[in-house]
Amino acid sequence: MFLKEFEIRWNDLDANRHLANISFLSFASDTRMKFLKNIGLSHSKLMQLSIGPVVFNEHLFYFKEIFPDEKIRVSFELAALSKDGTFFEFEHNYYNDKGENLARCEMSGGWINLKSRKLTSLPNDILKKFQTSNKTTSFKEISSKDTRRWNREPRDLD
Repeated sequence: MFLKEFEIRWNDLDANRHLANISFLSFASDTRMKFLKNIGLSHSKLMQLSIGPVVFNEHLFYFKEIFPDEKIRVSFELAALSKDGTFFEFEHNYYNDKGENLARCEMSGGWINLKSRKLTSLPNDILKKFQTSNKTTSFKEISSKDTRRWNREPRDLD
């Protein structure tokens, strides 16, 4: 399992003096980007390939509060991937120093070609690294249809 450690700082807190919602998302994002760098998808490589990850949705599930000065570890696991790598689902779990699961973030997204601004598949060498990476026990193959399972459409103002 891929893990990244964080120490909870004053600016990570909300008005209730525990870890703020936005901090959970920020730690998940930072962990994702560190994982991507570890498999060869650094910022410079993403720029070279003219691709970037796009988040479709993120869901947070809270189990226990996290307070200032605590150290936590955030995991990265691949929960789902399309055959060509265009679509993915990542799972992040937040653990304290006792190994207790404090929260979970489930996110789904895809890869966008930064020139055409359209979704794109991953290059084969990077796709293979994803296919052999840390996976959840419930890992599954997905398609574009799975990214629409929430059936949410934009609603314009009248």
